Amino acid sequence: MDAKVTWKGKMSFKASADSGFELPLGAEPAVGGDNDGFRPMEMFAIGLAGCTAMDVISILSKKRQDITSFEVDVQADRAHEHPKVFTGAQVVYSVTGRGVDEAAVVRAIELSATRYCPAQAMLAQVMPIELAYHIYEAEDAGERRLVKSGVFQPADSEN
Repeated sequence: MDAKVTWKGKMSFKASADSGFELPLGAEPAVGGDNDGFRPMEMFAIGLAGCTAMDVISILSKKRQDITSFEVDVQADRAHEHPKVFTGAQVVYSVTGRGVDEAAVVRAIELSATRYCPAQAMLAQVMPIELAYHIYEAEDAGERRLVKSGVFQPADSEN
């Protein structure tokens, strides 16, 4: 995989990769930026969320789960001192659908965490990642009702 970042001036950059897509990278005004793009560390969190989201929704589709809405939120904690690395993260899967099977959701999360998601596998080598889920039942008029919540614990976890 190849990636490139091209300087556009001040603290503004254009990022591109093998896929051919581009995205802006920027910084806040306090460090000389124009607030005109993603922060590089945000891309790590987005990469984690996107990688596991693609795995989980693909697995749930194969398990014929009736999903009407799906989100993955990542909350990453950072060190206070430079280089301000991530020190841990919580990934929360919010699955909305009709009659969604909790076991299917847990298995999809497990497969993503232990087999398929390279972003999660790489980041888990250097920081703890908690995996939580919320399952909602889709109701009329776009409403939803929480039916299950939990935290995925790997089988070899000592917690």
